[in-house]
Amino acid sequence: PHARITICDLDENMLNVGRDRAINRGWIDDFDWVTGNAEALPMASESVNVYTIAFGLRNVTRIDTALQEAYRVLKPGGRFFCLEFSRVEEPFLAKIYDGYSYRVIPRIGQMVAKDRESYQYLVESIRKFPSQNELARRMKTAGFTHARFTNLSFGIAAIHQGFKA
Repeated sequence: PHARITICDLDENMLNVGRDRAINRGWIDDFDWVTGNAEALPMASESVNVYTIAFGLRNVTRIDTALQEAYRVLKPGGRFFCLEFSRVEEPFLAKIYDGYSYRVIPRIGQMVAKDRESYQYLVESIRKFPSQNELARRMKTAGFTHARFTNLSFGIAAIHQGFKA
């Protein structure tokens, strides 16, 4: 028997889109769909083997609370993974990326989605999010061992991971 997967999202509409896609692929009985907040997860302590969050931690009001909640719900030996936009660490590339981010991304949002403001928010929220090293430090403070990250595309995004001992 395989383990069930719990999918939790604060946005019920996003949850429904994911559920519908899973059903369309024939994954009817593999998932539990739960509406919930990353800062107060509706799951029992030590009930989860793996916790993943992708491009969502940046939108959490209290990141440290969300990290503590992730740690709380993980079973001992459980793994935490976070994929998030991050910081380009090489100064020359960072300058180019900043220019692109502030000048081009909001314009693309306006042309494609007719929503410049959301794409402006995206750029600003990325800049406010903790650096790779700072997030790893905060993960350790929340209790995670072996907290580390792997940069993707020179740091435009990063995968953070840690373990619950």
